[in-house]
Amino acid sequence: LALGESVSERARGVVFDGGEMNTGARPGLSSRTHREALGSGAAGGRRRRRSGAVGRRRATRGGRGSGSKRATTRMEELTSLLRGARTRAHAKTEAKEKVDANDDEEQQEQQEEEVVVGRKDQEQQRLFSNLDAETLEHRPGSVVGSISLVAGTTVGAGILALPAVTEAAGYAPSSAVIVGCWAYSCVTGLLLAEVNLRLMCELGRGGVSMLSMANSTFGAPGRYTAGATYVFLHYALLVAYLARGGELVAQMAEVSPGLASVAFCGLLGTTVYMADSTSLDRVNTALVFGVVASFFGILLVAFANFDPHNLAHSDASAVASCVPVVALSFVYHNIVPIICSSLEGDRRKIAVSIAAGTSIPLVMFLLWNAAILGYSLDGAEQVGEAVDPLRALQEDPGVGSYITAFSLLAVATSFIGFVLGLVDFLSDALGLPTNSKNAVPFSLALLPPTAFAVVYPDAFLSALEYAGTYGVLALFGVLPAAMAWRTRSEGSSEGDKRNFGRMVPGGTATLALVGGSSLVVIIQQTLINLGATQQ
Repeated sequence: LALGESVSERARGVVFDGGEMNTGARPGLSSRTHREALGSGAAGGRRRRRSGAVGRRRATRGGRGSGSKRATTRMEELTSLLRGARTRAHAKTEAKEKVDANDDEEQQEQQEEEVVVGRKDQEQQRLFSNLDAETLEHRPGSVVGSISLVAGTTVGAGILALPAVTEAAGYAPSSAVIVGCWAYSCVTGLLLAEVNLRLMCELGRGGVSMLSMANSTFGAPGRYTAGATYVFLHYALLVAYLARGGELVAQMAEVSPGLASVAFCGLLGTTVYMADSTSLDRVNTALVFGVVASFFGILLVAFANFDPHNLAHSDASAVASCVPVVALSFVYHNIVPIICSSLEGDRRKIAVSIAAGTSIPLVMFLLWNAAILGYSLDGAEQVGEAVDPLRALQEDPGVGSYITAFSLLAVATSFIGFVLGLVDFLSDALGLPTNSKNAVPFSLALLPPTAFAVVYPDAFLSALEYAGTYGVLALFGVLPAAMAWRTRSEGSSEGDKRNFGRMVPGGTATLALVGGSSLVVIIQQTLINLGATQQ
């Protein structure tokens, strides 16, 4: 490169000096040779300059390339480090969020567990769901409807017979008997519900009748004994209801009592057979409201002529004779399986229905007993004789119409409840589906008592006495305590106690007291009926 520059400068110097081509030539060279030398020198200088420039460009490119590669590599390293830092930060954030979420879930689960534990003794979920067979719609029974069914079944022919059997004992002793029989009926009803719920869980179905309960707890002997007692009780009560209902219809329509009993059975029996459960609940609820309305009408009129001196009579020795009819007055136990199925096994709802449904008749019986026994009648000197105060009041023009309406509605509500209970029992005994509209169990439930009421239209009071002694106290007193004892003794483990809670507190002593008291009354009444003791 330096040689080329010197040759170029010399060439330029020749030109600049005035064009003397030979000036500056080396000695011994001709001008042509000198020009060729100059030309080759210039060409070599140009080649060297071009190669130098190319070399510099290549060097620059190489430097730039290696620097770019190093920068790119460094950038990638930084990016990788940043990405790793971000990944680690994100992982830490996610871990923290998961921990927080787990803490929130644990707190929520603890709160839910606390709520469940707090409500464990207050609320019990249903065991199953009642579905319509055709539409598969959920049709649960209502607590109001169940309370009405219990109250309507309880307030029946028994209340009509109360004044006749309590008059001899007096108001105060008979009131104590009424309260005691109410408490006893609540306990035995809850025992039946406890056994029924347990068997529904074991059998996996609803509609477990008294027959199934007796068979599951005591086998064939219990089945036959319970079956015979159950049928006897229901037939006796239906005879009493049909006889009393026929008598009332005969007084209003001026027809024979036998024909009136047939008409009474045909009207209510057809209603029970044709109506579905929802419609029948509404009909029964309307009848119960009618009973309550007419009942308060009687109280208003009766207390207007009330004489407290009539309640001063008291004879504790006559208390035992009124126990069977008073105990019969609180009978609703035949519909306990129906209530358990209707309320889908909800223990709380069942307990509320039984307690509230029997409390209404308790208040009504106490007020009714006071109003009838304290009513001022002409011929009050007959107190203590075998006179039915209710029949005497029915002749009174001031209160007679209220008593007739109340008696008819009370008999109707009880008739519906006992027909349902007997039909359910017979369906289970015949192997037919319960809660079904089958004509066979309905015919077996209605025809025999109707025929008996037509033949013996005056069998009202005697039928109630026998039904109370040998039906109610045996079937709904001794048997519930025995079945509860058997089921509790078979499931004494802690897990079993949690799954099948007791609806009646207490152990074997409580059950022995419940069953033993009924046995004592049955034996006493049997001796009285046989004439072994004096009444």
